[in-house]
Amino acid sequence: MTEIPEHLRKRAEEARKKAEPAATPAEPAAAAPSGASAPADGGGGGSKIPAHLLERSRSARQRGGDEPAGGGGTATAVAPAAAANVAAATASGPLPTMTGPAGHTQRLLTVVKSGSIQDIKTSPLDKVHTWPHLIIVEFGAALFCTAFLTFFSVFVNAPLLSLADVNRTPNPSKAPWYFLGLQELLTMFHPMVAGVTIPGMGLFVLMLAPYIDKNPDNRPEARKFAVSVFTVFLMFWAVLVIIGSFFRGPGFNFVFPWQSGIFFDL
Repeated sequence: MTEIPEHLRKRAEEARKKAEPAATPAEPAAAAPSGASAPADGGGGGSKIPAHLLERSRSARQRGGDEPAGGGGTATAVAPAAAANVAAATASGPLPTMTGPAGHTQRLLTVVKSGSIQDIKTSPLDKVHTWPHLIIVEFGAALFCTAFLTFFSVFVNAPLLSLADVNRTPNPSKAPWYFLGLQELLTMFHPMVAGVTIPGMGLFVLMLAPYIDKNPDNRPEARKFAVSVFTVFLMFWAVLVIIGSFFRGPGFNFVFPWQSGIFFDL
């Protein structure tokens, strides 16, 4: 059962307290004869008899006075008696009220403001449409990068090595920097493990990350799992690339760059 608000309960108690003093003067009306005029006129003694009952008793007495004495005695006596019973019930105290759990008074009808049960204010959203707001910015950035690279390549040559010679193989022979992580793994594991198993497991874990961590928050401090997984993945390959670039010398052996030099060309 629904709990009645505190302000409605206080309002009902105040209404009952105001009604109790007004009902006490009606006690003489209950003891008055059925034919007395005090309870019938509704103006004396502070009676709480409804108006339609008073009108009904008055009309019954008038009809009883016009009818013969043998046939109208019953109607004349019943209506004033009913009015007297209502007056007696009213004078005895306030009308009984329906109570719920813990003695709370239940109201059949009340007025509830819309603001207390629903929020009619709309909150602003920090989202915009992808087109045209985002696409125009990305397209402009792509055009700028293309123009810059075209202008830069006119004046600066790419740092390429000389033509390959089958009679002279460079030592060490290193892959481009973005493949040095895989080349470093080949020195530690079997080619099947280094080239397929470990990279495949890493990509599979990254694909499962959005389904494992379903936190919709955009703040980095609230996405500890996603940040941790990506940090481990990034640092794993960064360490392998750094070792292959600066700590591998002739024969792809481990060397210290501050002692033997750097065996890596862009």
